[in-house]
Amino acid sequence: MAQGNNYGQNASNNGTADESPNMLVYRKMEDVIARMQEEKNGIPIRTVKSFLSKIPSVFSGADIVQWLLKNLNIEDQGTITEIQAVEALHLGTLMAAHGYFFPISDHVLMLKDDGTFYRFQTPYFWPSNCWEPENTDYAVYLCKRTMQNKARLELADYEAESLARLQRAFARKWEFIFMQAEAQAKVDKKRDKIERKILDSQERAFWDVHRPVPGCVNTTEVDIKKSSRMRNPHKTRKSVYGLQNDVRGHSPTHTPAPEAKQPTVEELHQQIKFWQMQLDRHRLKMSKVAESLIGYTEQYMEFDPFLINPEPSNPWTSDDISFWELEASKEPYGQRVKRWGFCIDEVLKDPVGREQFLKFVESEFSSENLRFWLAVLDLKKRPIREVPSRVQEIWQEFLAPGAPSAINVDSKSYDKTTQNVKDPGRYAFEDAQEHIYKLMKSDSYPRFIRSSAYQELLQAKKKVKSLTSKRLTSLVQSY
Repeated sequence: MAQGNNYGQNASNNGTADESPNMLVYRKMEDVIARMQEEKNGIPIRTVKSFLSKIPSVFSGADIVQWLLKNLNIEDQGTITEIQAVEALHLGTLMAAHGYFFPISDHVLMLKDDGTFYRFQTPYFWPSNCWEPENTDYAVYLCKRTMQNKARLELADYEAESLARLQRAFARKWEFIFMQAEAQAKVDKKRDKIERKILDSQERAFWDVHRPVPGCVNTTEVDIKKSSRMRNPHKTRKSVYGLQNDVRGHSPTHTPAPEAKQPTVEELHQQIKFWQMQLDRHRLKMSKVAESLIGYTEQYMEFDPFLINPEPSNPWTSDDISFWELEASKEPYGQRVKRWGFCIDEVLKDPVGREQFLKFVESEFSSENLRFWLAVLDLKKRPIREVPSRVQEIWQEFLAPGAPSAINVDSKSYDKTTQNVKDPGRYAFEDAQEHIYKLMKSDSYPRFIRSSAYQELLQAKKKVKSLTSKRLTSLVQSY
């Protein structure tokens, strides 16, 4: 990683940098960052000694928050309230999300008001340079990371998946990508150890901005409507400074536009409500959706009898119904067991999977979560006349004070459930059920997949498959 690496074209060279809709925000942030880096009044940058190593050029998250409170007039008459501290933390998180500083030991770009160490990003990688890195650049970076063979540079799970996906996509020119990564790795080895450590972290942070961790917001994306307005300024009545910016009145081919009517208070409230709803909408890039769809299709292709001939045979093209009988049975056969490893939903929607999962959590004396989840699922299918009594039974067994099979839910879900039980319905435990589902997904389910019981079922599947193939071979030879 050097500032000479070719990460896309810098738009400032062709005169389009100032046209970026986010440029005003970038400039304001960079002014603050420049003040943070001042020698006298800036944030103190230090080298921290740890066991057998040194961490150069770092500062803590608490230092940033205190500097923001002191220098950006977030204080109110000399006092610091909890709200002001939250505002400073939020402002710092926005700057971190745009990559102006970053945590040295985490891929999630956010600010924490504690002793977590952060480092400033080099101006070369600031978003105001209008970087538009391509997938080939990302492939070179990930490939180089695999060559360096250091614990702090190991690929995260999502990066390893991205590397595998890029290797398939660029199979024809992967040799060229590998050679470029190898050349960059050789250049990095010639640098000073401390300089190399700083540059490695800055390059990693650059890609954390442009290829963020799944679930994090990509701050480099430009809203398509805002970008369209910038490319067609005649559609915009006002500039960012509030001055008239309608060029149609100066054009001989257009007549002056009528003056805009001032909105009423009610119309303003409706606009605010509309934009709040738009902000709450979950949006994904089409490329990400396509990647997810392709991954899902590849994962489940072998389980589709229309695409892959199933074992023992396809009932849709033959008179043999053994496949359907196997699906209806309670035997944990091969394909069924393999699907359990995809996600917790595959386990919970399969009766045999639920049974095996229940046996596992019972062996760990932690079956109350799964039993509660199944009880709420059964409640939603009950006749309406049985619902009130069943709600009370579930409450007494799992959530009431001193319950025999008490479950652990957060206070918000517990309070909501307590109110719902007073007017019992099929969805009285909806919040608690969702909370328990997340607990099982993050805790019990990964242990079940790693358990010896699940591995034995997988091995049994392989043995049965090998025995079947041997029998078929012997039958063919006998004929």
